[in-house]
Amino acid sequence: MLSKVTYLGDLRTESVHERSGQTLISDAPIDNQGRGEAFSPTDLVSNAVASCMFTIMGIKSRAMDLDISNSTASVFKEMRENPRMIAKVKVHFEMVGVASDKDRTILERAAMTCPVFLSLHPDIEKDIHFNWK
Repeated sequence: MLSKVTYLGDLRTESVHERSGQTLISDAPIDNQGRGEAFSPTDLVSNAVASCMFTIMGIKSRAMDLDISNSTASVFKEMRENPRMIAKVKVHFEMVGVASDKDRTILERAAMTCPVFLSLHPDIEKDIHFNWK
């Protein structure tokens, strides 16, 4: 088992990662009857796109003997109302540590093979942008 999720009441859950013991709280967003005091489940899905892409780029950059540490990503999510679902995920990367155009292309293409990105429903619009410093 990867995790155990407990409903805490008041539209809040606690997830425990079985192997590490790390915990994560989720809360319903304000626009869906929640308090918005933690990541919502749809926030976590959107955020997972950036985390996964960074993981894939990290694996590839390690193999290429490159360091992309301290790169950041801003994640934006838009919701659709009927049915209520994620309509659009935008991830804007601010990348550091890679000099050549070839290396950048390799890492960007690797990011697009991220399993979370590939698992998003085809109706979800995906806007992925890389800004290299």
